[in-house]
Amino acid sequence: MSKPLEGKVALVTGGSRGIGRAIAEKLAADGATVAVHFGRNGKSAEDVVAGIQKAGGKAFAVGADLTAKDAATKLFSEFDAGAKKNGGSGKLDVLVNNAGVAPLVGFAETTEAQFDELIAVNVRAPFFIAQEAVKRLSDGGRIINLSSVVARLPAKGLAAYSLTKPAIDSLTKSLAFDLGGRNINVNAVAPGVIQTDMTAAFTGSEEADAGVMSGQALKRIGQADDIADVVVFLAGPGARWITGQTIEVSGGTTVTL
Repeated sequence: MSKPLEGKVALVTGGSRGIGRAIAEKLAADGATVAVHFGRNGKSAEDVVAGIQKAGGKAFAVGADLTAKDAATKLFSEFDAGAKKNGGSGKLDVLVNNAGVAPLVGFAETTEAQFDELIAVNVRAPFFIAQEAVKRLSDGGRIINLSSVVARLPAKGLAAYSLTKPAIDSLTKSLAFDLGGRNINVNAVAPGVIQTDMTAAFTGSEEADAGVMSGQALKRIGQADDIADVVVFLAGPGARWITGQTIEVSGGTTVTL
């Protein structure tokens, strides 16, 4: 029985842990060959690749520091080399701009260095990675950007992080128009609070979880697979008539994080 993404090639930035890892694993399970990007932790990326291969899928790791100004060029140099080594042609069918940073620092305490890193990784990198990706992206391909519920409901005490995510929603709409002529679908997925190492400071205890759930319609803490399932849907044939949209996947977060 054929898989919906059989023969497709996907690149997942920040694919070595958390939401990115779940996305990479599910894309591979649906038949895609997955390039698993990492910024600093190559061992984690290789672990993801090994797990995918053990399950019968295809994957390879690619490294690039997304804070660097030549991040996109470096990333795709590594992607092309990895694809060639694994018998591929360098073509790309699905780009998932997942990588992001979210330092838990308030407005008054945010330094210029922290602000610059947020802009570099959360805004500049997705823009220029997409710009480089479209040179390889197949007609009919997909770009899926990771936004956040904070684009709609800015998080108290996280002013710098919160301002980066509306930029992703705007980029998503712009690219949908720019690339629609090539039948390339561009969408964003906006998670709420998801239990990963990035959210360990405000999930994991009974009191913290209760605080999160008080602002949600669904009374459990979101998991990485909850996001990955939606991303993989958007990467597949069932999402062929969806573009320029930000789909919030937050358990019905309503008023506040």
